[in-house]
Amino acid sequence: MGVLAKTDRVDARSLRDFADVLARHKDRHKYITPMIEAERMALDELVTRRKQLVDMRVAETNRLEQARGKHAVRSIKKVIRLLDQQIAEIDHDADDHLNRHFHEQRKILDSVKGVGPVTILTLTAALPELGRLQRRHIAKLVGVAPLADDSGERKGVRRTWGGRSEVRSVTYMATLSAIRYNPAIRAFYERLVAAGKPKKVALVACMRKLLTILNAMLRDGTVWDASRHCHVIEEA
Repeated sequence: MGVLAKTDRVDARSLRDFADVLARHKDRHKYITPMIEAERMALDELVTRRKQLVDMRVAETNRLEQARGKHAVRSIKKVIRLLDQQIAEIDHDADDHLNRHFHEQRKILDSVKGVGPVTILTLTAALPELGRLQRRHIAKLVGVAPLADDSGERKGVRRTWGGRSEVRSVTYMATLSAIRYNPAIRAFYERLVAAGKPKKVALVACMRKLLTILNAMLRDGTVWDASRHCHVIEEA
């Protein structure tokens, strides 16, 4: 923008001018993330706190395995019981919050085999764009879309990276379950493996496919329809 000087006043003026240009841009919606509603922010705080408690419980469980003295063991077990109680309370609060503010979304996600309570909680809290964006954009947000790595004449290998790690983690676990219990995802996975795809590559592709299905379901406001989604998988 041709501004070389740096003071607080100059910085503020430059940011103001930049914001003014962005606000007038014809594709403004692509560059400005909408404010997250208060109900979803509250749910996200519960998800964050739950993860903190679970991490602490894992740490205490690891310490318990190494402890030998009875006083140390008793202390660790007491902390684990307290953490279990706190996790149960968070789960209760999150369950109540979902029912009061995101009942329809929960109903839709809960209709899919493989998508459990933790996945529903995390997707609702940490991926508000689900059902609002195109499937490729959703895959990029989560970090399961193969991205280009080209420069000049060099053609790099497409690979997945970045994205929201907490969403990707629960999607991974949900996909593992879906490969076992969801006929559509299982058939898609088996077809990829039979075609020679490495199992890890096939798994990531299934994660992307599961997100695509969930995105379409929330977009259309429809619950799981085995005949419809199995048909879509076969044509993919």
